Amino acid sequence: MAKILVTGGCGYIGSHTIVDLIENGYDVISADNNSRSNPAILYGVEQITGKKVKNYKVDLCSFDDTHAIFQENEDIEGIIHFAAYKAVGESVEKPLMYFENNLNSLINLLKCVQEFDVPYFVFSSSCTVYGNPESIPVTESTPIKPAESPYGWSKQMSETIIQEFAKNSSCNNILLRYFNPAGAHPSVAIGEMPLGRPQNLVPAITQTAIGRISKMMVFGNDYSTRDGSCIRDFIHVSDLAHAHTLALQFLENKNNNTNCEVFNLGTGNGVTVLEAILAFEKVSGQKLNYEIGSRRAGDVVAIYANNDLAKNVLGWNPAYTLDDIMDTAWKWELKLKADETVFGVINKGLN
Repeated sequence: MAKILVTGGCGYIGSHTIVDLIENGYDVISADNNSRSNPAILYGVEQITGKKVKNYKVDLCSFDDTHAIFQENEDIEGIIHFAAYKAVGESVEKPLMYFENNLNSLINLLKCVQEFDVPYFVFSSSCTVYGNPESIPVTESTPIKPAESPYGWSKQMSETIIQEFAKNSSCNNILLRYFNPAGAHPSVAIGEMPLGRPQNLVPAITQTAIGRISKMMVFGNDYSTRDGSCIRDFIHVSDLAHAHTLALQFLENKNNNTNCEVFNLGTGNGVTVLEAILAFEKVSGQKLNYEIGSRRAGDVVAIYANNDLAKNVLGWNPAYTLDDIMDTAWKWELKLKADETVFGVINKGLN
């Protein structure tokens, strides 16, 4: 079994990807300092897969600590790099923290890729690299506009670093540009566990519905969209996770034309914030307490994917619907409330 290092493996997308990798025959280790994740999520991974995953509690901004992982695991054949700060609003408030963390951790990993001759590197990028695109849906060749937030800039810079690194490296790289991951594993053994007030829409919805948050804010209803709220492309996290396995297999099978390729990962369906709320209310039977607020700095008006390349080249076909996303997210929220003794006290004092 090929050994894969998943950075941010205790995080939301990382943990789901570990499950998919194990189910497809890979040996997986994790690196996560748990500054923004809960290590208990790996118990859920073990429940689903029957495999106990070792996590190295390492800050990847420390080169020596990162290097030590590779010294202990010289047989690492691939890296999937998720570990990064990811909140758009926070990045506007603390840009230097985002640049320092997201770029230094990447550079340290690439130094180890070079020294230990790791053949495959898959990077967790974002649709924020497109900025406010002139037309949608966006394709991989859509012109890159100025990012709307330091988080988006950090992803643009990271892609540039990898592209330049690839020019003089034997490592084969893939940049996966995510749209809006949401939902939970169908088993409801793992899901999203934001620390503090959630920055993403779906956990904000479910936490409001269950009473962790007294009222949810919709940031703006005066955009030039069909109902005035922002448009996003919500992709089920299990679909997203499987794309990483397919990306690795694509590289292993030497199907890549260059050693740095790019794929969009979205459903291709644009959904407004207000439409997402209505979908949740329909699936859950819960009436959501929300109000319309002012626009939030850093938010893109509207974006969704053209995913033809991922479908045709990687053989990736999203299987879950928006209703599936809301259903699994709500069941996960209910489980978190029931199992706080297992997962720890989460998101107390948010109101």
